[in-house]
Amino acid sequence: MVGAVILGLIAGTIARFFVPRDALQGKGGPLAWLFTVVLGLAGAYVGWLIFTKGFGIGDSDIFDLGGILGAIVGAMIVLGVATFILRRTRWKR
Repeated sequence: MVGAVILGLIAGTIARFFVPRDALQGKGGPLAWLFTVVLGLAGAYVGWLIFTKGFGIGDSDIFDLGGILGAIVGAMIVLGVATFILRRTRWKR
């Protein structure tokens, strides 16, 4: 469980670095850190679905290079969708 949170934090942080003008840009504090961890965890799941189930590559070992890259790609997808949804609602920057 701790490893998954650490992977989520790493993947979420890298995804937020690569996606410009995300919905929480400029916001800090515990909510932004929690969002980053949840983003990374959701991204790891999405990346696993895409690469393992969709393309048939990868395995169940989450701490290999493919698992980390899949988590980052998945987190970037989740962040893009979350930013789109939050900007279309009444989310104030």
